[in-house]
Amino acid sequence: MKFKNENDIMKYTEKISNKLNELLEKNYDAEKGYINAAENVDIASLKIFFKNRASERSMFAKELRTEILSYGQIPEDSGSFTGAVHRNWMSLKSLFSAKDEAAILEEALRGEKASLDEYKEILTEDAFAPSTRKMLENQKQQIQAAINSLMVAEELA
Repeated sequence: MKFKNENDIMKYTEKISNKLNELLEKNYDAEKGYINAAENVDIASLKIFFKNRASERSMFAKELRTEILSYGQIPEDSGSFTGAVHRNWMSLKSLFSAKDEAAILEEALRGEKASLDEYKEILTEDAFAPSTRKMLENQKQQIQAAINSLMVAEELA
């Protein structure tokens, strides 16, 4: 990518940072959602699975924050409004579902599929530094692995 002047470089880093910040917010949302899910299931293996996913998303957020800072930009420090609405819906659903593990698994699977789509979309951007692209690809692969695990768990529920 060629830049005509310093202003073009600043626009580029801001554009990349904004895309990474969107993913950062979504990872905050996913982490909180998984913590919520862990609190609303009784099956020990599901609790562990959801807690592990929450830790994984916390790690993703740390990696994204570091990357955003490396672009000289300010990382977001909380999740999105949409994520808050989704978590509130999951909380409400779990109240009425009386700890319905199948419903919680279904909701987690839906959220992970949405995350995977977001990662696929952002990776169509060709302007990332190789290290940024590698980090995003790795996170996408881990989300795909979580989807695979959720699909198996859903079949068993």
